[in-house]
Amino acid sequence: MVQKQLSVAVGIIRNAEQRFFIARRPEGVHMAGMWEFPGGKVETGETPEQALIRELREETGIKAENPQPLNTKTFSTSERMITLHFFLVECWKGDPYGREGQASRWLRADELLEDEFPPANAEMIRWLKSN
Repeated sequence: MVQKQLSVAVGIIRNAEQRFFIARRPEGVHMAGMWEFPGGKVETGETPEQALIRELREETGIKAENPQPLNTKTFSTSERMITLHFFLVECWKGDPYGREGQASRWLRADELLEDEFPPANAEMIRWLKSN
């Protein structure tokens, strides 16, 4: 069986106070209720950076400027192979909020709890805590 491929751009939004913006996954979606870094699927014809800028505008209302690639992580589920493209976003226009009605908040790295995020974020959370 050939697995479907899915690429996702993820924004690690960090403000001047070294806090990270996170949002709660809405009801009715996979892993509902967990916290996540905002982002979304890379569409056909988009680069991961273009997808990130589009998704952050759609989900948080900000215009990300000069996102920096941090890490790429690939993993498989029973249905698909997923590649996460993590970007550090430290410069943007606007004030991020949950535009789709989802709860959101700012946390320090030491307040990010791995078990409150999808498992694919664990490695990135550990990295953020150590850097």
